[in-house]
Amino acid sequence: FKPDAAVGVGGYASGPTLKVAGSMGIPTLIQEQNSYAGVTNKLLAKKACKICVAYEGMERFFDKEKIILTGNPVRQNLLNQQMSREDAIRSFNLDPTKKTVLIVGGSLGARTINNCVLNGLDQIRQSGVQFIWQTGKFYINEAKEKVGQAENYPMLHTTDFITDMAAAYSAADLVISRAGAGSISEFCLLGKPVILVPSPNVAEDHQTKNALALVAKDAALYIKDAEAEKLLKTAIETVQQPETLKKLSTNIAKLAFKDSANTIAEEVWKLALKYRENHEH
Repeated sequence: FKPDAAVGVGGYASGPTLKVAGSMGIPTLIQEQNSYAGVTNKLLAKKACKICVAYEGMERFFDKEKIILTGNPVRQNLLNQQMSREDAIRSFNLDPTKKTVLIVGGSLGARTINNCVLNGLDQIRQSGVQFIWQTGKFYINEAKEKVGQAENYPMLHTTDFITDMAAAYSAADLVISRAGAGSISEFCLLGKPVILVPSPNVAEDHQTKNALALVAKDAALYIKDAEAEKLLKTAIETVQQPETLKKLSTNIAKLAFKDSANTIAEEVWKLALKYRENHEH
């Protein structure tokens, strides 16, 4: 269909597509979400016209002249959230006077993080802290079975999926999460204190590298997946330290990019216009 530009975001499918586009003289733009460049993007970078990145220091992978620091696009509805922290906490049937930890493992769930919660139910009961726990769909039955009736653990809201993430973020004083690029971009934009537990099952261990990029700026805490037994203790202690939360929040907010989607779209548009002009004459 004769495109005026082609965009790839690092998945395997973008490899052959952008390679062919490049060989046909169609301008290409790639976006690298992570702090460590993926294999596909490294291969495509030589022919790419522009490379949009979310982290500083990416010239160790790409030609400096082509790099634009744009950040990663995030869900816009997170920014339009009007609900107060108190109302958000009540929407999860929890107590607004207590410190609240949000645990997210993605829509499928994160086995290590979920096992920590299941093994630490007594710790949770005695902590004086409350939790919103998104188990993911694979783990909800086991979680519901062990947690039992809601009155057994009034301080633990257990759900397989959170439809209103904006409310969950508003409710949370601290978040426990994997270290995917999209999630990290959201935490930056919202200034959320976070403990990152990188998934060990991803290409080139990029989640650990994402987490360490934040740790280097004192913008997140980090616990290895293999050491996840420390997770609940660390979360319960951290969420009750206002100075630590404030420092993490301030530092992670400094890494936010406000308008990534439009900035990237603008670059694509400029490439397409230039191509169109050159081919019309």
